[in-house]
Amino acid sequence: MLPGEQPPASGAEHPDHGSLDPADNRTRSSVITARAAHTFEPVGRSVAAARAFVRDTLQGWGFGDVVDDAVVLTSELVTNAVVHAGTAAEVVCLRSGDGVRIEVSDRYPEREIPLQSSGVAMGSPDREGGRGLQLCAALATRWGVEYSPAHKHVWFRLDLPERQVGTRTAGPSVSTELLPLADERVRVAVIQIDSEGAVSAWNDDAQELFGYPAKQIIGKPLTDYAAWPHTPGTSTGIAEALCLSRWEGSYGIRAADGRVVPVYASHLRVRDPQGEPSTVCLLVRDDERAVLATPQRGAAAESAHRADGQSTDPFETFIGSPAPDDLDGLLQRTVERSRDMLDGDAAFLLLATDDETELEVRATTGLPSARQRFARVPVDTGSGRYGTARMPAVHEDLSAVPGAVPLLNGTGMRSVVTVPLKVEGRLTGSLGVAAEGAGRYSNDEALRLQFAADRIALAVESARLGELERLRRGSLSFLVEASDLLAGTLDRDQTLALMAQMTVPTLATWCAVYTIADTASEPYLSYVLHEDEERIDGLKALLGRIDPPEPVPTPGARIWPAPARAAHEAALEASVRSLDDEPHHLGSGIGSTLTTAASVGGETVVLPLVARNRVIGMLVLGKPSEDHFRQENLELAEDLSRRAALALDNSRLYSERMAISQSLQRSLLPPDMPEVPGVEVEVIYRAAGEGNEVGGDFYDLFTIPDGAYGFAIGDVCGTGPEAAAVTGLARHALRLLAREGYSGPAVLERLNNAILDEGERSRFLTLLYGELRPQEDGSALLKVVCAGHPLPLRLRQDGSVEAAAEPQPLLGVMDDLELYEQTVRLEPGDVLLCVTDGITERREGSRMLGDDGLAEVLKGCTGLTAGAVAARVMRAVERFAADSPSDDMAILTMRVPEPQRN
Repeated sequence: MLPGEQPPASGAEHPDHGSLDPADNRTRSSVITARAAHTFEPVGRSVAAARAFVRDTLQGWGFGDVVDDAVVLTSELVTNAVVHAGTAAEVVCLRSGDGVRIEVSDRYPEREIPLQSSGVAMGSPDREGGRGLQLCAALATRWGVEYSPAHKHVWFRLDLPERQVGTRTAGPSVSTELLPLADERVRVAVIQIDSEGAVSAWNDDAQELFGYPAKQIIGKPLTDYAAWPHTPGTSTGIAEALCLSRWEGSYGIRAADGRVVPVYASHLRVRDPQGEPSTVCLLVRDDERAVLATPQRGAAAESAHRADGQSTDPFETFIGSPAPDDLDGLLQRTVERSRDMLDGDAAFLLLATDDETELEVRATTGLPSARQRFARVPVDTGSGRYGTARMPAVHEDLSAVPGAVPLLNGTGMRSVVTVPLKVEGRLTGSLGVAAEGAGRYSNDEALRLQFAADRIALAVESARLGELERLRRGSLSFLVEASDLLAGTLDRDQTLALMAQMTVPTLATWCAVYTIADTASEPYLSYVLHEDEERIDGLKALLGRIDPPEPVPTPGARIWPAPARAAHEAALEASVRSLDDEPHHLGSGIGSTLTTAASVGGETVVLPLVARNRVIGMLVLGKPSEDHFRQENLELAEDLSRRAALALDNSRLYSERMAISQSLQRSLLPPDMPEVPGVEVEVIYRAAGEGNEVGGDFYDLFTIPDGAYGFAIGDVCGTGPEAAAVTGLARHALRLLAREGYSGPAVLERLNNAILDEGERSRFLTLLYGELRPQEDGSALLKVVCAGHPLPLRLRQDGSVEAAAEPQPLLGVMDDLELYEQTVRLEPGDVLLCVTDGITERREGSRMLGDDGLAEVLKGCTGLTAGAVAARVMRAVERFAADSPSDDMAILTMRVPEPQRN
């Protein structure tokens, strides 16, 4: 209550709405049976300590039904005393048979005593303070304020709810065959363990169950006879369980005859009138556990009751309502409530991996969370591990056991309590609260925290599985998109860029790709990417100064500390150098170095790029300072690296194949064509298919004896390398035979025989071959043979177009060809156009360019040079259809220029 808050009259009692007269409400005993008191100093921490004091007291008295209301009221009243009034507060708890009375006293009494008739000014419920009396009126059975010369007492009473006489929990009626099987009678061994862990009491049923008489076993440690279930990674056992306030579970007792008797046990920690602690153990055979096992509490038993009579889920009591929808929000609220509940300085929550071998930090408060988030610690014994993850544990002073809780190393925390989160007996996480002072926590706090962990474990696991499902769906979508992008290119540089761009910033802050050309080559830094483009150059320079990671084919991500170490050393060197500089000389140099060091100072992992059983490179992923990777992201990166490695190797193989193919194809193209005196010659050649430089079409122009020139344009059936092989045969055979002095028909007949000699590899060939002889009068004489090829077209000066040869049989089909030459004279201004069928058979739907269409195009080329004629024809062919050409195309034009006029 605030000092300015108006209390009721001194000594007044305010019954709750609808309560009976006190005289009618004394059916139960109201004799004070226990008293507990504590004084709290006027500091902020006292509020949490007062809450803990009241909670522990009432739970110890068995008043769990009213604990929550009592804690809420105590918290508000102590807050008014130690925070608002600024005085020490004394809290007194008085127990009677039918309820509890709690008094909160401070040393800030009102200067004026309100009159009996004065109304109670409650104030606004939205005020930050002054709500103590409103809460008392809403929650307490009775409440009031009492004054003395030096103190002011605000008190409230909470009556226990009426409990009906009869069944509290029961099971259904079942047939006799389904009842648990018991021997002669159910025996309950009652064993008491003293503070040293030795047996101090052993009843007759214990002797009957295990075969030891009392005189033989009393005074010996129970741990000598207990067979604790061995779980991998568990370093705690029966000794720790005996120290807990309450414990229930299964283990075994080694009987006198050497066999192990499975038992179900219920432990309760008590103390005698002298204050000495001991543990009472009730044991039955494990198949008779129904005698001791606590029945599963249903929804009604699990719920608490608010002042309005509605039930509240204990989960909501701890976490609050509404609960966060996302896992991170739920975990963060859990650690904050846990810290407040035990009045700690820090709290943390770790989630277990599916195989329960590691714990991953997911939420912290009061700790450097950025440094610890997603860090992993093995669940096992030894330094740097959580050896007590599977059982509640209390460390009174971490300085005495360094490394017991690795997460707290270097944080200044001295005492810590940790409890497991379990679902259906499976470890799903660990919750801990820590304090800077030593000896702050005991087993009582472990029990309270374990109760909270039990309330939250199922919700956390459900949220974790939901997040995991969302991550897996997102991962599948990511991998599908990545596969599509990687499959869409065979360019090596583009593949490297895609690999980096898909990982940054989705999986990492920065990425580097190393490639290995062959087994004898060293890894080469091929690509670097950072989510901040301004840091790429600095990162590239840093990686260039250190040795690349070792190419290990072992799958999975491995830590690579070299970049972070190099960045740290570079930052130190830059800082030392800056000490010798004048302040005005300190510029961007050290700033850039420190920025680069911060960007690579976190966790760095290397994933091998393995394709076709060979390491072809490494994918390096990095985080900024003190940051860690999530395991889910590493698994996703591993899947991506496998796909990227195959795509990168495919691009390498494609590049090599293309380089070989293009080299061979270039060898099939004719060398520089000779200049023909008095004749313009132009060639345009387009091979169909991506990356092809030579296909089934070919052309040539070469010198032959007696000042003549041989020319050819042909088309081998098909496209690609097979057609290119016949192309090489034809072109080289033409040159060889023509230079031996054979006439045109003789050259083609011998070429026909050479093609037929190829057998199954042979392909038929259409060919236009001719000999060109410039004349002294400025004309040109041509002798041509058209073997199944599109006829050459002659364009005269008057714009008329006519065929310049007659069709004859194609090559590579039959023996004994009878071919003949035809003579054509080109006058000045005439043009001879020679094309392959890729030109005339150009299609757009059902339309085809054809010979007539080509002739129409040629008619418009009067007066153009040979080069202009070839370009216009090719442009007309490309515009005829929107689709890319499906066949090779070649154009050879020859023009006799007109004489120059003075």
